[in-house]
Amino acid sequence: MRYKDYYQVLGVERGASVDEIKRAYRKLARKYHPDVSKESGAEERFKELGEAYEVLKDPEKRAAYDRLGSRYQAGQEFQPPPDWGSGFEFSGARPAGGRRMDAEEAAAFSDFFESLFGGAARGNGFEAGAGRQSRAAPAADHHARILIDIEDAYTGAERNITLQSPTQDASGRVVMRERSLRVQIPRGVREGQRLRLAGQGAPGADGRSGDLYLEIQFKPHAWYRMVDKDLYLTLPVAPWEAALGAQLTAPTPAGKVEVSIPAGSQTGRKLRLRGRGLPAAEPGDLYIELKVVLPPAEDPKAAELYRKMAAELRFNPRLHLGV
Repeated sequence: MRYKDYYQVLGVERGASVDEIKRAYRKLARKYHPDVSKESGAEERFKELGEAYEVLKDPEKRAAYDRLGSRYQAGQEFQPPPDWGSGFEFSGARPAGGRRMDAEEAAAFSDFFESLFGGAARGNGFEAGAGRQSRAAPAADHHARILIDIEDAYTGAERNITLQSPTQDASGRVVMRERSLRVQIPRGVREGQRLRLAGQGAPGADGRSGDLYLEIQFKPHAWYRMVDKDLYLTLPVAPWEAALGAQLTAPTPAGKVEVSIPAGSQTGRKLRLRGRGLPAAEPGDLYIELKVVLPPAEDPKAAELYRKMAAELRFNPRLHLGV
C-alpha cells in the first residue's frame, strides 16, 4: 500500500489552518469536478481531493494522520504500525454512536484511508462515518486505546498513562493537549475490553462530564502471543531433549513452570497447559510449541560429533520423499 500525502494533494503546508485547507479544497474541487472539468483523470483527482479534505478538516483525524506523516513520503510503501493509535484520545461514541460505511461510501475512499480510519483500524476510533454526540447530549464521552503488558493481565496493575487529544487554536491550527491519569488494570482484562473511567470525558450541554473509555491492547511481547484467552509460547529444545524426552522449565507471565517433553518430539509439537492462559472465570490455556534447535558446529570437536552421528545413525529425514 502506498502512503498518501494529503497536504500535497491539496497543495497546502502541514501547518495550514482549517480555513486555508477549506479554501484550497474548494478551489481544486471546482477545477476537477467531473461535471465541469475536461482534464484527463478529473474524476479520480476529485475523489482524491475529497478524501484528503475528509481527513484534514477534522482535528482528530488530522492529528492522528500527522503522527505518521512525518516519517513517510508520498508514494512510499506503508503499513500502519499496530500501536499507531494508542494513547490518542478522541470524542464520539464508538461503536454505539458510530456506523460502518456501506459499499457506495467505501468506494469513495482509498485503501490507505481505510487502513487508518476504516474497518481495518478497529480500535483506533477513527471509523469512517463515526458519529459525534449531538450538542443536546447530556454528556460527551471520550475514547482512547492504551497498550498494556501481557503480565498486567495476569496480575492486575496500577499504571500511569498519558493521553493526547487534538484541538484547534484561535487560528484554526491543530494543537495537542496532554494529560496523565492513574489507571487500575484489572486482573484478567482481555484485548478489546473497554475500561470505563466515570467523569473523565468532556463536559456536556447539561454541565456534567462524560466518561472516558479505554480500549485495551497488548504490547507485542518477545516471547508470548495472546489469542482470546489463550497464550502461546515457542520453547526451544535441544535435539537430545526432543529425542529422549526431558523435564524442562518454561516461563509464563505468572511464573516458571515445569514441563514434560515427550520422547520423540519434533519441531511444531504443541503441549497444552490447562488453565495457564488468561485468568478468568473459565481461564484460558497456555500452548507451548516446541522448536528443536541444533547446536552450532563452530569448533572441531562439535563438527566431529556431527560426523559421528551421521555415520552411526544413518538417518535420512527425506526418506518419505523417496530421495
